[in-house]
Amino acid sequence: MTSRITRRRALAAATLLLAGAAIAQTFPSQPIKLVVPFAPGGGNDILARAIAPRMAEILGQPVIVDNRPGAGGNLGTDAVAKAAPDGHTILIASNQFTINPALGAKTPFNVERDFAPIGQIASVPIVLVANKSQPFNTVPEFIAYARANPGKLSYSSPGNGTPQHLAGEVFARMTKTFMVHIPYRGTGPAIADVVGDQVQVTFATLASVSSFLEAGKLKAIGVAAPRASRMLPGVKSFGENGLKGYDAELWYCLLAPAKTPDATVAKLNAALNQALQSPKVAEQLARQGFDTATSTPAQLRERIAGDLKRWARVVNEHQIKVEL
Repeated sequence: MTSRITRRRALAAATLLLAGAAIAQTFPSQPIKLVVPFAPGGGNDILARAIAPRMAEILGQPVIVDNRPGAGGNLGTDAVAKAAPDGHTILIASNQFTINPALGAKTPFNVERDFAPIGQIASVPIVLVANKSQPFNTVPEFIAYARANPGKLSYSSPGNGTPQHLAGEVFARMTKTFMVHIPYRGTGPAIADVVGDQVQVTFATLASVSSFLEAGKLKAIGVAAPRASRMLPGVKSFGENGLKGYDAELWYCLLAPAKTPDATVAKLNAALNQALQSPKVAEQLARQGFDTATSTPAQLRERIAGDLKRWARVVNEHQIKVEL
């Protein structure tokens, strides 16, 4: 009896493997929808539009960028979590999804349970930038000004609970300053109002503000990281200005719905890594301030688990409470 059950289980496992192999051979059988859970103009969107054409060439099907902003990125993220697990709907996500649980955010999805990691894409430093008219140019000058004018400075972010928002909250706790947080629906409008001087500063990805810095419409005050960025020569990091342990690096990855066949995930991972290694894509992303980083699905899963623990510790240590 036992041997019969064992044979049945072995047969079932073999059937699943064959089914997965068959799916991988036919995948993709239709255009792939690459969901960006934010409005155009932010890091997710820039990366998606950089890798989509090359991945389409590799996979032999169009890769269509689909912006679905709302609820701090949760709207588009949830749509992918609920999509058919066939690899034809995937998500470009930042490590914001590892921050939400630490903030007690109630989301209809669970990062580790509802998604299949595909691979890492890139990381980018977050930079404190200001409208060019503001009277401070360095981190020490900014801290002194903020302390002398409590509540008179406002900073924008792409939304409550985003990494950029948390970068500001941790900064305020560490420097004992008080700024008013102004959340927006996406990176583009958050930066536009700093350029227009409706808001004085913002914590933004280097990729999303590099063109404004080059044009002289914004000025970089400091890099929100332990070390300076080679893309911003002459601009010191928060760590170099005495904020030891401060690190607000933003990183991005591709995810598929949970239960997407391993063979399909492997095919998407190979296409992603090949696209990132393309000289044209690598040069384009480097020019916009991104450091590309490839990985296996297993390595990405490990990084997600580690980041969930890190942000839980950061939020707890600084007693950060955010209204989501």
